[in-house]
Amino acid sequence: MKCAKLKEFRQAAYNHLGRAHDVTFELMDAILLTRNAYSLADLSLSPVFRRKWPSIYEALQDSRPQRQKLMQLYIKQVPTQERLLLVGDHTAWSRPDAVTLQERTIEHSSVTVAGNKPITIGHGYSTIAWIPEDSGSWALPLRHERITSWENPIQKATWQLQQVCENLPTRPISVWDSEYGCAPFLLKTANIKADILVRLRSNLCLWSAPPPYCGKGRPRKHGDKFKLNESSTWSEVTQSLEVNHPKLGRVKVRLWSNLHFRKTATRPMSLIRVERLDEQGNLRGSKPLWLAWVGEQMPTLEEVWQLYLRRFTVEHWYRFLKQRLHWTLPKLSTPKQCDRWSDLMPLMTWELWLARDIVTDNPLPWQKSLDKMTPGRVAQAMGSIFAVIATPARSPKPRGKSPGWKTGQPRQRRIRYPIVKKTTTKPRKKQPEPV
Repeated sequence: MKCAKLKEFRQAAYNHLGRAHDVTFELMDAILLTRNAYSLADLSLSPVFRRKWPSIYEALQDSRPQRQKLMQLYIKQVPTQERLLLVGDHTAWSRPDAVTLQERTIEHSSVTVAGNKPITIGHGYSTIAWIPEDSGSWALPLRHERITSWENPIQKATWQLQQVCENLPTRPISVWDSEYGCAPFLLKTANIKADILVRLRSNLCLWSAPPPYCGKGRPRKHGDKFKLNESSTWSEVTQSLEVNHPKLGRVKVRLWSNLHFRKTATRPMSLIRVERLDEQGNLRGSKPLWLAWVGEQMPTLEEVWQLYLRRFTVEHWYRFLKQRLHWTLPKLSTPKQCDRWSDLMPLMTWELWLARDIVTDNPLPWQKSLDKMTPGRVAQAMGSIFAVIATPARSPKPRGKSPGWKTGQPRQRRIRYPIVKKTTTKPRKKQPEPV
C-alpha cells in the first residue's frame, strides 16, 4: 500500500514536469542516489540515468515544471485532520564569480564572503514549508522560488503564502523570523487566511490600544508606548506562567494583549516574552525571545511559544538542500535554468518523505542506526526502493552524433551583467548656479 502511494506520487509528478520529463525524472533519481558529486555531469554516472551527460544540460534548458500543479500535488499528501504549521524563510544561492548571470543581487549569507561582511552576490530563494512533526528534521516545501531583482523577501513571501492558503482546506499557522516582524509584512498579509507567529527584534517600539474617545477632536489611533528594551514602558501583564522545558530548562513566559505597530493600528497583536531562567530564577545569559501573534484564536500560552521552536527545521532543510541534494553545485548560465533546477528540490524532498516508512535504514560503517529516519538516511537507502518500483520515465531513443560547432563560425563573447542593487537612493536636487 505504501509503495503504491509512492508510485502514484511519482507518476503524477512525472506528468507535471512538462517538456523533457523523461530525462528530468531520471536526473532526480540520480540526485537521490549520488551522495557526492563534483560537477553536474557526475550525476550522469548514476546507474538510473540511462542517457549521456549532455542530456542533463538539455533537460534544464527544455524542462518546464508546472509549479502550481506540483504545489497542489504536495497539498494532497497533507493530512486534513489537524491544523497545519507553515514556516517561511529565504536563503541565498551564492554566485559571486558568475559575471554573465543575469539578475544577481546582494544577499545575506551566514558565511562572511565579501569584505568580511555576512553578504554574498547571487540569487535569493524564498520558501514556504510544512512542518509535519513536533520534533525532527523534516520540512516539506510547498513553494521554493527565486526572489527576482524587482522583489524583496517580504513581497515574495506574502505572494507565496497567499498561493498556498488558497489551496489549503483549513486556516494554517505560519511562523516567521524577525526579518518579517515589521509593519509592511502585517499589512500585506492582512487579507490572507492564515495566523502569524513572528519573532520581533528587541529594539522595536509598539503601541497600546487608544483610550476611549473623549468627544473632542480626532479620535486617537494609539495609546501608550511599549518599548521592548525598556521595562519602564511595559503595561500590566495579561498572563504569565513558568514551565520546565525538557531541553531549555526553566522558562518564564509572559503575555501582553492588544498592541500594534504605529502603521498597523487596525491589526492588533498579542506580545509574548520568553525568558530562560537559572535555578535562582534569574535571567540566563541568552537574550529573551520576543514573539507576536496576529490572527484569530491563539493557542494556549504554554503551546504557542513552542511553535516557534519548530521554525528551525527549515534551516535543516536548507543545509540538506545544499549539501545532499546538490542544489548549489551546478554553475548554470541563466536564471531560468536555475529556476527549473530549483523546482526539483521540493519534489525530491516529498518523495523522500513518502518513502520514509518503506525503506530500511542502511547506515554507513561509521554511522549508528536510527529509529527515526532523517531525510539524509532515507536518501541513503533509496536504491532498494528504485529496485522494486519502476520508473515512469521512458527509455532513451538512440540518435546520431551532434555535428558540433561549425569550423570557421565566429564565436561571440557572452554579455557581462552588472549586479542589481535593490536599494535605490533619491537623486539630490541640483543646486542653482551662483549668479
